[in-house]
Amino acid sequence: METAAPPRVQALAETGVSRLPAQYIQPPEHRPAHPSSSPVPAALSVPVVDLSSPTAADAVRAASADWGAFHVVGHGVPGELLDAVRGAGLAFFRAPMEDKLRFACDPARVAAAEGYGSRMLANDDSVLDWRDYFDHHTLPESRRDPAHWPDFVPGYRDTIVKYSNSMKDLAQRLLRIISGNLNLPPSYIEEAVGEVYQNITISYYSPCPQPDLALGLQSHSDMGAITLLIQDDVGGLEVLKDGMWIPVAPLPDGILVILADQTEIITNGRYKSSVHRAVVNAERARLSVATFYDPSKSRKICTAPQLVSKDEPQKYRDVIYGDYVSSWYSKGPEGKRNIDALLIQP
Repeated sequence: METAAPPRVQALAETGVSRLPAQYIQPPEHRPAHPSSSPVPAALSVPVVDLSSPTAADAVRAASADWGAFHVVGHGVPGELLDAVRGAGLAFFRAPMEDKLRFACDPARVAAAEGYGSRMLANDDSVLDWRDYFDHHTLPESRRDPAHWPDFVPGYRDTIVKYSNSMKDLAQRLLRIISGNLNLPPSYIEEAVGEVYQNITISYYSPCPQPDLALGLQSHSDMGAITLLIQDDVGGLEVLKDGMWIPVAPLPDGILVILADQTEIITNGRYKSSVHRAVVNAERARLSVATFYDPSKSRKICTAPQLVSKDEPQKYRDVIYGDYVSSWYSKGPEGKRNIDALLIQP
């Protein structure tokens, strides 16, 4: 039985709907808490690491161990390119619906289908996110076909290609720092991941009539190795730290680094993947661009033996990445339940 495509959230929002449709209402335990009910200490904010600093490796080590998420600046990616990719995404979502629908995902292929969509999970019973997105398959280059991307936004396809290459270089630079910080060969995590499979997902979160009942993106950790994310000035991304949801303030030229599940497995839990979510608001649309750096589905991911000892036994079973992806999409993310299922001693 084919999965029917849900309505586009943007189209729904633009009708002026005043009540949230039932399929977008989160169960009470997953709804964003009212700000007054869970104050966040003012000093608690996602670390910012200047990659041009001589102490960058130490700062990455501390942020990886304490947070699993951190902003990088001084990264060498031109601000003009960050602005261009945000601008291209905004131009796509502001275009007429008939133009956008020419690049719609195949509703029969929910999991990571390329194109314009609104539903990410294969489970028909899951609560829907208040989000539309465009997912681009960008690496390896044999998988990259710009003909699948919008042709009605000037420069869109070239911008995505340039951004893809730039994000690959930055991800590999960060993985080399992370490997070195664990006294592994600098190329260790990169080689453990193997040929990189990269997706770039531009997400658009429309104003929501009842933002206290919905999520733009439910709580989850990313399934791959590392994610690089930029956002506009609206805000809405939150990371989970010590049981509290910490807002990630937008940083115009900053790139948010999010460690993902395969890095947690490879590092034997020394560095944990970051649980994060997106909240929505009633007034302003928000845009973000996430670049995922993942293994191939046939790749076997194993803990680095150098990080296993009598005092620190192996925490996770080895896993074929494709099996992990299938579980993630069929069961749904829900925090870290997919990586927790691999624990040798739960």
